[in-house]
Amino acid sequence: MAPAPHPSRRSFLLGAASLAALIPLASCSGGSGGPTKDTTADKGLPVQGTTLTYDPNTLVNNGEPITLEWWLWDGEEQFTAFADAYRKIHPNVEIKIVNQPWDDYWTKLPLALQGDKGPAIFNIHNSHHENILPYCAAYDIDLDAARTDFVGVNGHVIDGRVYYLDYGLMTGLIYYNKTMWSAAGLTEADIPKTWEEFRAVAKKLTIGEGGSLSQAGFNFNTSAYVLLLGKHYQSGANLFDKEGKKVQLDTDVVKADLAFLTDLYGVDKVGSPDFGSDSDEAFGQGLSAMTYNWGHYYGTLKDKYPSIDFGTFQTPIGAAGAAPYAYDRCNGESTPGINKNAPAGAQEAAQDFLKFFLTSDELLKNLCLRYSLFPASASLADNDEIAAHPVMKALGSIDRYIWPGPMPATVEDNAKTAVADVLYNGAAAPTALSAAQSAIDADLAKTSFVSVEGDYAHADEAK
Repeated sequence: MAPAPHPSRRSFLLGAASLAALIPLASCSGGSGGPTKDTTADKGLPVQGTTLTYDPNTLVNNGEPITLEWWLWDGEEQFTAFADAYRKIHPNVEIKIVNQPWDDYWTKLPLALQGDKGPAIFNIHNSHHENILPYCAAYDIDLDAARTDFVGVNGHVIDGRVYYLDYGLMTGLIYYNKTMWSAAGLTEADIPKTWEEFRAVAKKLTIGEGGSLSQAGFNFNTSAYVLLLGKHYQSGANLFDKEGKKVQLDTDVVKADLAFLTDLYGVDKVGSPDFGSDSDEAFGQGLSAMTYNWGHYYGTLKDKYPSIDFGTFQTPIGAAGAAPYAYDRCNGESTPGINKNAPAGAQEAAQDFLKFFLTSDELLKNLCLRYSLFPASASLADNDEIAAHPVMKALGSIDRYIWPGPMPATVEDNAKTAVADVLYNGAAAPTALSAAQSAIDADLAKTSFVSVEGDYAHADEAK
């Protein structure tokens, strides 16, 4: 996936707010002991990277001790590995990891970045692009070299500069309980390729009497809106209009997709809105035989529910045989942002660390394995460990997954509300989808978002 340059986006600033809300932080970790003066520029280390390179044989901050904070919301072990490896090269630079819950993170971070006391480095999710970009320093890297070594760089170019890239690409798929699968008399040969085959399998996996479920064949109570936002691509319909500025939710395609999902519960009785309301937990606790989620859920299952014997398969499509326009949408996991309001020495160190981050293949590989990602780094494209990962094996090539661009959070938030209104409040689907579309379009009009669906490799196949 190599989109063409994105149109210019105009930054806008958040209103002033009290920094008192930033305290306390959820957790903080870093290397033992403080930073020590570095007097050795030539460390005898090789330059790392392919086209985009990093030379470790330099002094950072003139070798004077400096401490940076790096804020994130997940993956502390994997990101700490970058900080620790960097400090082994530059003992004068200590990078303290500050890890906090997702919701807290997006409340506290924009406030912290308004002053010079905020983190020098912070993780980015592109759904918060508009809120965070005003505080980002442009990367001090060779863009042509970055384009050679990473996919999708052009989709992040703003007026000839980039403020973050993708280190990997994630998408959705089906997770299934292998024990329940076997108990229902199913084998790997029964893994469904089409939605009608999936429907039949879901019925076989459902257990219950008199309308009371003890095992859901398929549970999407947490993830239905995510599946809905991706499934329509299979029909050849984009999520945004031709100008890329308005969402297309109140359409016949999306209504049919939502009807299919609700019929799985209402007609086929393979699940219920009231049975395992959190589908992530319900699957992990052995209440559901199948669920839909994105690649990160693989790691969640391994961490939180190690006793579940599960497998994965590609999201079914409408008809067997020919590949669809796209199996689903995908999204990039973003490289760290650099705080433009941080002191000059901290920005210098952060820019140096960023080059180290982008050229550390082994550590990037571990990040991709953690989150079940297609690597954005060209040097990892054929990595055997990543290719052997069960999620990668199930998904095949990233070629048939479409990236609509850094969608503002309003898209998912309002789609989630619409689906919940239909499932739990009995709202009519056209009414719920129309309300969601109006709310999203009103929010998008306040941003500079423009979809990049037109840059998809198979965009000429869209209806």
